Amino acid sequence: MPELPEVETIRLDLEKTIINKKIVSLKINKPKLIKNVKLSNFKKDLIDTKIVSINRIGKLLYLRLSSQKFLLIHLKMTGQLIFQDNKRIIAGGHNYPPIDDQLPNKYSHTTFHFQDGSALYFNDQRQFGYMKTVDRDELNKIIDSYGIEPLQKNFSVEELTKVFANRKSNIKSLLLNQKLISGLGNIYADEVCFACKIHPGNSGNSLTKKDIAKLHTSIEKIIANAIKYRGTTFKDYTDARGQKGNYSNILKVYGREGEECVRCKDQKIMKIKLAGRGTHLCPKCQTI
Repeated sequence: MPELPEVETIRLDLEKTIINKKIVSLKINKPKLIKNVKLSNFKKDLIDTKIVSINRIGKLLYLRLSSQKFLLIHLKMTGQLIFQDNKRIIAGGHNYPPIDDQLPNKYSHTTFHFQDGSALYFNDQRQFGYMKTVDRDELNKIIDSYGIEPLQKNFSVEELTKVFANRKSNIKSLLLNQKLISGLGNIYADEVCFACKIHPGNSGNSLTKKDIAKLHTSIEKIIANAIKYRGTTFKDYTDARGQKGNYSNILKVYGREGEECVRCKDQKIMKIKLAGRGTHLCPKCQTI
């Protein structure tokens, strides 16, 4: 699943491509991916409107429309956003199935046709992603349900301290909880814990003031760096220009199970399960 750096990369790239384009028609092949709104209302909110801006909270994209509505898009596990203008294709999200010029294809569940003849496809192999339209009040409620976000004003040491205070849940699960901290996922949670020499299985309330200050600094640094390098690539992520992210060359623990720790050079990276997710760590640098 794309995390904050990957979704932000997609947002920035699509912002250069589809702003002010007018939607003239929609083709919806999988109505179940349109959530909590009647299909007729969904079409009414979108057809004959322009895309005014593209924003993001955590891993959720929201597009402001000239109809005064907002289109929410969450890619979840295998979602793709693919813009096509003649033979030019700009893709963001997951890169499997491979994206080619055969569009639409069997995974193209929603197609936005623009006035200038270009199109935006919402593809999703496993169909966990979703789209919906909301008004300003509902959007604000959704935004308010998200936790503090790295690189934003609300992401302070004081607010991060509140996330962990009096919580017995393990640190990994707290980092992944979007209601507490928005945008972090499995990749960057592992990288942050390694950077701070913190075992992700320890309880949140075990963190000292010094630990939390280190966490704050590391989260900000790692997320900013990942955005700079356009995200992390494994088998399932490309940015909105169809390019693979290259932060993977900088990863210290994630995806490096069995390899030598880059810090201590003494132990191999191991993989355990925490918060229902595979978790990578160095057993020497990150003690329980």
